[in-house]
Amino acid sequence: MNFIFISPQFPHTYWNFCDRLRKNGVNVLGIGDGSYDELDERLKDALTEYYKVDSLEDYDQVFRAVAFFSFKYGKIDWLESNTEYWLEQDARLRTDFHITTGAGLEDIGRYKSKSAMKKYYALAGVPTARCHQVTTPEAAQEFLKETGYPVIVKPDNGVGASHTYKLENDGDLKDFFARGIRVPYVMEEFIEGDICSYDAVIDSRSEPLFESMTAWPPSIMDIVNKELDLGYYTAEKLPEALRLAGRATVKAFEVKSRFVHLEFFRLTKARKGLGKAGDFVGLEVNMRPAGGYTPDMMNYAHSTDVYQIWADMVTSDSRMLPESDSPHCCVYAGRRDCHRYVYSHEQVMAKYGKDMVMAEPIPEVWSGAMGNFMYTAHAADEKAAKEMIDYVQKQAADQE
Repeated sequence: MNFIFISPQFPHTYWNFCDRLRKNGVNVLGIGDGSYDELDERLKDALTEYYKVDSLEDYDQVFRAVAFFSFKYGKIDWLESNTEYWLEQDARLRTDFHITTGAGLEDIGRYKSKSAMKKYYALAGVPTARCHQVTTPEAAQEFLKETGYPVIVKPDNGVGASHTYKLENDGDLKDFFARGIRVPYVMEEFIEGDICSYDAVIDSRSEPLFESMTAWPPSIMDIVNKELDLGYYTAEKLPEALRLAGRATVKAFEVKSRFVHLEFFRLTKARKGLGKAGDFVGLEVNMRPAGGYTPDMMNYAHSTDVYQIWADMVTSDSRMLPESDSPHCCVYAGRRDCHRYVYSHEQVMAKYGKDMVMAEPIPEVWSGAMGNFMYTAHAADEKAAKEMIDYVQKQAADQE
């Protein structure tokens, strides 16, 4: 089997995907814009060959790289980056090279467009916030007559929480339009709820081989825009209601042979037309693994190897690793250089060191959402996870 992995060096933990494929007997061919000499040695060991391009943004260069591998090694069976940013380019390459093991260009619209997602959630029977494609201030005011303030505006085709805003009044609306709309935007009614993700490895029959829940703060948007600290955790158990909603969403979107990260609101108060407190409401689908170090957190929480589960899906369309009989939480607490904290690094390590699995700086490209330094540790349950977040992120200004 010939597998082309796009940008295997970023995130740096993605060497694990290549490593597990290689261990399963796959011919792993990397295409990236970093120099070969700078690749992690573990990644080098996993790759059969690496093709450097000047820029992954240049489709012609990437196309030529795929053509080179196809000429040298024969038919390409899989092509994947597992990255949101390259999702559309991956699909274009699959279509151009007749690679049928992943989404092609004809599929990508429902995966990338936040407005297009709505009808597939409806097919799944999963409620979603009311949505309006932003055009003019007058049209926005008509939508606001239905929902009232606040509302959320965000790029229809965007990654993460960048360029996402909460509008609370007519002044905010005026300021938003004054910035100029350079890409299509959508406006959604504001939902009060926690964000919970359904993370899963899906086989070719749209059935889950692995399932997990990660609980996120209510507003990643505020964390990015206001430079707040990010804290979240992978839970030891997946609520049955989320399991059902996640599986129904996978079926409706016809997801096959992918690692997925599906985001839901868990309502903290009843909302007419959406549900009661505790119900799950669809937010958006992401057809790739959760960002940052979350796949590793799933491993720690469930005593498993999601990279191997994914590789086994690729090579055998099944799961080989057993389910864990002792799941627990894994917690992430990030810090920013611009803040001053009550407890020093040494104090954090003294208190949580025995449970710590990672403590290291965050790559600059992730720092907007994740902070500049992170602590990741085992936690017995959700209560302990929240206590660690509070301890690590307690700022000096909090002291009386």
